[in-house]
Amino acid sequence: MSFFDKRTSKTASNAKHVVDPALQPWVEKYRPQTIDDISAQEHTVAVLQKTLTSTNLPHMLFYGPPGTGKTSTVLALSKQLFGPDNFRNRVLELNASDERGISIVREKVKNFARQTPRAQAVSEDGKVYPCPPYKIIILDEADSMTQDAQGALRRIMENYAHITRFCLVCNYVTRIIEPLASRCSKFRFTPLDPHSATDRLNHIATAERVAVTPEVIDALIKSSGGDLRRAITYLQSASRLSSSTQPPTPITARDIQEIAGTVPDQVLHGFAHVIGVDVPGFQNEPPPKSPFDAIQKKVKELSREGYSATQLLNQLHDLVVLHPTLNGKQKSQCGLVFAEADKALCDGADEELWTLEVALQVHKAVV
Repeated sequence: MSFFDKRTSKTASNAKHVVDPALQPWVEKYRPQTIDDISAQEHTVAVLQKTLTSTNLPHMLFYGPPGTGKTSTVLALSKQLFGPDNFRNRVLELNASDERGISIVREKVKNFARQTPRAQAVSEDGKVYPCPPYKIIILDEADSMTQDAQGALRRIMENYAHITRFCLVCNYVTRIIEPLASRCSKFRFTPLDPHSATDRLNHIATAERVAVTPEVIDALIKSSGGDLRRAITYLQSASRLSSSTQPPTPITARDIQEIAGTVPDQVLHGFAHVIGVDVPGFQNEPPPKSPFDAIQKKVKELSREGYSATQLLNQLHDLVVLHPTLNGKQKSQCGLVFAEADKALCDGADEELWTLEVALQVHKAVV
């Protein structure tokens, strides 16, 4: 192969890794690039900012619910420490899709941990990065690692601490063995507050030129339950749905609820009114003359619409528990019914039958 052939081949291989931004998932496209871009998590951001100035990084354990920025934070930190040129050589990321049994820990992780990093603080773009004399190994979804693998990791963390730092990322900190957790500085990530989530979603919508109303943003936040990654995915799906017609149709809150697989508010409130739970917007309608027939008819209708009984009862539970006019006794009686139904549905009981049972018991408790 001639020099020009090699050069052409190298150019083609580099071009292969260039991703068109228009084809990227928005979750990756708008992933924070620096610590300052992290939404909320003020305590963690403040501690890591000091780490950037001193470059003295401990082993870290990030834990909290999905979509709160754990992986994004450690990747942004690594990029600020090493720069884009050194990132590939200095950072090893293993996630849940990789095999992480004891053999991988003893081979792949240990081999990377024992390598002495090269010193190169100046990037090709001319920027100077701290580039401390150690590497970072990121173990995403570390709570899915086997007990043996976690045990083997302890010794590696001790032996190579002078040239390697570990960052364990997990949802459930209780699944990390105590000897491993005690070697790390713990950072708890909390679900994003509505204000931070609203700012981030509005920023993405503006950048993508997607028209959204406050009601749509509110529906995104409620449907995602503090998971910003899920909210961004729903927004991208709604944008694709909106632009699939000519002219594009406006995105509505109901579109978001349908994409998220939740029961739309109008449907839920209509069901609640039939079983005797007053909801604003349905209070002026007369109560049904025959409660059993009306409830049975409504349950059949919801079942034929294909709504999940578990999702329906979960949303009804939240509506009842947070209801402003129901007293404590009524709420506790309803709570027992919801608990019994949840157990039955987990055991594979008939969805329509148990939805009818819950509806009748709630009606009996509140009327």
